[in-house]
Amino acid sequence: MLGVLLLVFVGVFALVALPLIALTLEPARQAKQAMATLDSALADEPTVAQDQIVNLRKDASLSSIPWLNRKLQEFDLGPWVHGLLRQANLDWSAGRLLSAIGACVVVPGYFAYLRFHSAPLAMLLGLAVGALPIGYVYFKRKQRFDKFEQMLPEAIDLMVSGLRAGHSLIAAMGLVAREVADPVGGEFRICFDEQNYGLELKMALNNLLERMPLQDLRIVTTAILIQKESGGNLAEVLDKAGHAIRERFRLKRQVQVHTAQGRLTGWILTCLPIVLGVALYFANPEMMSLLWRRPIGIKLMWAAAGMIVVGGLLIHHIVDMDV
Repeated sequence: MLGVLLLVFVGVFALVALPLIALTLEPARQAKQAMATLDSALADEPTVAQDQIVNLRKDASLSSIPWLNRKLQEFDLGPWVHGLLRQANLDWSAGRLLSAIGACVVVPGYFAYLRFHSAPLAMLLGLAVGALPIGYVYFKRKQRFDKFEQMLPEAIDLMVSGLRAGHSLIAAMGLVAREVADPVGGEFRICFDEQNYGLELKMALNNLLERMPLQDLRIVTTAILIQKESGGNLAEVLDKAGHAIRERFRLKRQVQVHTAQGRLTGWILTCLPIVLGVALYFANPEMMSLLWRRPIGIKLMWAAAGMIVVGGLLIHHIVDMDV
């Protein structure tokens, strides 16, 4: 009987109280929406500009764990990893990346040792898996650098147009920061804000080169600094620098086309022994297990790994041409 009364009370409450609550909240919601519309209409600057505020505070923390942060700051590895993550535009800490590398080395190596009872094979597998996080960071870094190189001539043309229209160099850099998309716009925005907050132009450009160590950007910054010291027509110098960067980029793409077959051959020759070994293990585990159960097999595995690495490096050296 008590359960029936409770169900009746809940039903009456749902039918009466909830609609009254909804009617009470509706005016408040409408008032809040009206205030938001009024604030956006009376705002002095667009919302997009507010979202593009750059944080200029230098975060020197390498890890959220205090003792790990202290240990990383004692060695040169921590700041190097921190700079690498900044170049890749990844919101990670150095301690997080190093912890991920350690976990990727230990966990697969431990399970490989339990499965195959071979310390060299477990170590080799652990090192291979442990290289994945740092490889991902380098991959994102290269993607960002390539995108920056592709967009840099457009930014230079915008700076040249601003200079020819009568703007100063700093105003032209601010124009690039506002009009060009990331990563070029974001990096120039940091450089522009650093200079506005009192940092010398040379130091701001050096910080830009430290974040984006690219040869094309070095050409632009060198031209700006030389013009600042000796004078001259900066618009014409930047125009010629932009033309040189475009020609260099075109030649680089042409070289990549001609060396595509060599790069593909290198990847095939590097991955073929590993893929073939895994396929043979699944086809006949007993036969492949002899390779790491006997001392001569372990020596052959180390020799094969060394020759694969050396061969891959040689092919990479042959097809990697500096333009």
